[in-house]
Amino acid sequence: MRITGGCHCGAIRYEVKGELIVHALCHCADCRRHAGAPMVGWAMYAEDAVKVTQGEPKIYASSEHGRRHFCANCGTGLFYINTNMLPGIIDVQSGTYDDPDAVPVTVHIQVAERVGWMERAHELPAFERYPPPA
Repeated sequence: MRITGGCHCGAIRYEVKGELIVHALCHCADCRRHAGAPMVGWAMYAEDAVKVTQGEPKIYASSEHGRRHFCANCGTGLFYINTNMLPGIIDVQSGTYDDPDAVPVTVHIQVAERVGWMERAHELPAFERYPPPA
């Protein structure tokens, strides 16, 4: 499968050519804080399956072994590598895919750190765009 994606401003583009290992929604505090979101979608691949085709991500050491790659221009998170914990593996932030529906999510991870209200978020009212004025 070939997947393409990039950052918000378009300065960085990438392509994935390889088999998906797993696509997870991560609830860990580290991912939440980095993304500013209650959870982050990560699609895991062999490191050689992902190629940056335009631009060059900045790399941030978010922990002793974790390296987060992001666009220095717009701040979009793109990749995560931890060679100590997951050698030869790269996580792609799946919200940056050109087609975010290309690969379905298969699992929630790090739910021990999940924000309490996320457990029932699927029960909240939903609107196609914005709620009607009160």
